[in-house]
Amino acid sequence: MRAMTVEKLISSFMKSLAIEKGFSENTCRGYRTDLSQFFKYLADSYPSRAGAIDSVDSLTIRGYLGYLHKRNKKTTIARKLSALRSFFHFLVRQGVREDNPAESILTPKQEKTIPAYLPVDEMFRLLDSIHTGEILDLRNRAIFETLYSCGIRVSELVGLNTADVDHHQALIRVLGKGRKERIVPIGNSALAAIERYRQALQAECGISADLTGPLFLNKNKRRLTARSVARILDKLVAACGLLTPVSPHTLRHTFATHMLDAGADLRAVQELLGHKSLSTTQKYTHVSIDRLMETYDKAHPRK
Repeated sequence: MRAMTVEKLISSFMKSLAIEKGFSENTCRGYRTDLSQFFKYLADSYPSRAGAIDSVDSLTIRGYLGYLHKRNKKTTIARKLSALRSFFHFLVRQGVREDNPAESILTPKQEKTIPAYLPVDEMFRLLDSIHTGEILDLRNRAIFETLYSCGIRVSELVGLNTADVDHHQALIRVLGKGRKERIVPIGNSALAAIERYRQALQAECGISADLTGPLFLNKNKRRLTARSVARILDKLVAACGLLTPVSPHTLRHTFATHMLDAGADLRAVQELLGHKSLSTTQKYTHVSIDRLMETYDKAHPRK
């Protein structure tokens, strides 16, 4: 089969991910990149088999994983293997292949990493360092108050519309991964920050709370992007003098850690974060081990 045929099959696979699985554009783009890299490796290593999907066997894929091992982390290798496994499963369903050569290959054992998070005092210090004199300052305060208050992903934050915020019930409607909707509580500090920002927008720019319009706007009055939020945070962290590397996702980790430290139920935090699996949420529990040990020492009758 020629390379163009491979490209067509990958494109069909992308459509199935978007329509059947509800995967986001970013996730589909990642799958496409991973698959393209595999077939480039195949063409470079075995020129005579370039684009020949029928010739791919488990040994070929193991050779590719060995090649990746020299230059990638185990998490990256696991993701690329998952993309191959899903792609060949799709080809089996479509009748293009009779077997899935990636099915029997074990996923590399993952290193246990501790999610980066900010202690409560440093989180408050970051938020309180954001000046609120100008509209963009008010917006930035509202953005990071919301991220910390709700624990939502930055992609979910920039996707918010004004109609998604229920000021009376203190709730926001979030569209998460796979376009799954969930309702998340939002704190008074974040609500007040959003209110100040939107009032300033209306007073100074004449922009009302259009129910279909984006909640957070850039300087050109268009929807803010996730990359812009990351750049804004980098500047704030530098100005604040925090030593811990901080990204928008760090604030999500911080939210989860602080909730568990305060005694929140693990399954409740799972719902708030929008995690499909409880095991994904459990990675935050080890950072709260001191609280767990303290509870154990106080409660267990035979220490």
